[in-house]
Amino acid sequence: MIVSHANELPLEKCPALVLNADYRPLSYYPLSLWCWQDVVRDVFLDRVNIVSEYDREIRSPSFSMKLPSVISLKTFVKPSENPNFTRFNVFLRDKFSCLYCGDKKNLTFDHLIPKSKGGITSWENVATACTGCNVKKGNRLSSECGMYPKIKPFKPTDEQLHKNGRNFPPNFLHQSWLDYLYWDVRLEP
Repeated sequence: MIVSHANELPLEKCPALVLNADYRPLSYYPLSLWCWQDVVRDVFLDRVNIVSEYDREIRSPSFSMKLPSVISLKTFVKPSENPNFTRFNVFLRDKFSCLYCGDKKNLTFDHLIPKSKGGITSWENVATACTGCNVKKGNRLSSECGMYPKIKPFKPTDEQLHKNGRNFPPNFLHQSWLDYLYWDVRLEP
């Protein structure tokens, strides 16, 4: 849902999109968002630039300001080259679908070489699998059961995970964020 006006929303539903100093989001999935309190604090500490604002105003007895909707860091944060090996990042690498049948429900992960046969938990040996395929494959090698992943598991870069994350937009997108998201979208003449 794209929201253009946040006047009616509670403050807790008015996060700010956080951009790096190069005006790209710190992350796409999860989208780099800060709560309004952290944004206001960092505006006062002069750590961020206000890029865009909500129509909503916040006030104290002696001060008022429009609530920022997009901010950029004043100092560039170098993106990590090697993402952490986590269950979430494995699912993101595999686009939240079973690499055996393509199902998107009841996801878990499968060791291509089972741990009982010397397999390790690593990017190259773990694939996203639905519960049904994981049970069907069981404690066997792919060659023993005829089940092969559609894509060979690999160690992704942070950029590859960000690219995959663009395919899963959050439920809430403010209109002011759209110019800074999805940089690879073709512009209309």
